[in-house]
Amino acid sequence: MAKELKDIAYGGGLDGRLIDLYVPDGAGSWPLVIWSRGSGWLADTGRDDAEVVARRLNPRGFAVAGLAIRSSAQTRFPGQLHDIEEAIRHLRTNAAAYALDPERVGMFGESSGGWAAALAALTVDGIRAAVPVYPPTDLLSMDAQMLPGTLQEFTRFPGSPYGHDDPESAESRLLGSPLQDRPELARRASPLTYVRPDAPPFLILHGKADRIVPYRQGELFYDALAQAGADVELITLPYADHGPWNDFLTDPRVKRDAVSVVSLDGKKTEPRPCDPTWDTVADFFHRHLM
Repeated sequence: MAKELKDIAYGGGLDGRLIDLYVPDGAGSWPLVIWSRGSGWLADTGRDDAEVVARRLNPRGFAVAGLAIRSSAQTRFPGQLHDIEEAIRHLRTNAAAYALDPERVGMFGESSGGWAAALAALTVDGIRAAVPVYPPTDLLSMDAQMLPGTLQEFTRFPGSPYGHDDPESAESRLLGSPLQDRPELARRASPLTYVRPDAPPFLILHGKADRIVPYRQGELFYDALAQAGADVELITLPYADHGPWNDFLTDPRVKRDAVSVVSLDGKKTEPRPCDPTWDTVADFFHRHLM
């Protein structure tokens, strides 16, 4: 059984800035995977499903921290990035008390939580590997990349169609103004902006049938990292929509015909069939955090 430490406050613990920590039993300084669940930045519920991740990764020797950052109703960007920075700083500063290794930290998240994982890995010191699942990576280009017909289906409320550029979209709420009216701020909020040759390794998972965060967002991020010379793998699930995220690793119907492409030292492999599982995620973190 893992040790559970709930409601750990960081940043004063205000506005939902809390962490749930799951640490394997036994002595040692455990490598840490920080998990964040997506909400379109509309809720401070990033800790949700951390126990699911912990059940899979604790037995493999990883501590897991479920991270909640403030919603767009509580703060505008870059407030969310400041929360991520503060949370990681808190966990690393107090690593000895939590039985963590502050030098072996990775990020894992889905949707806006995948955005958090990608952004943290590229901008926050101490992150050594990241697994973003269907992450928004280039906010300004999302509407142009939507699947045919999905822009009309994409609704804020029933019967009220809108796209990512809409003034009431999740991305516009994140910025505090219509997305296309603040292009510089939108670029600052896009992980793609921070791609660099010495980026930590990435494992990206994205479904081609995603009707909310276009598949091209994950593919574009992979291409940019590969071109920069970073180590990155993209697993494409041809039939997967926008979640449920755990199905990407457990449901044969969602995973069927999945394909992996890898770029190491600037050299890309040919696409190859793959079967993404929890072992895929655990092995990735094992290579880069152990």
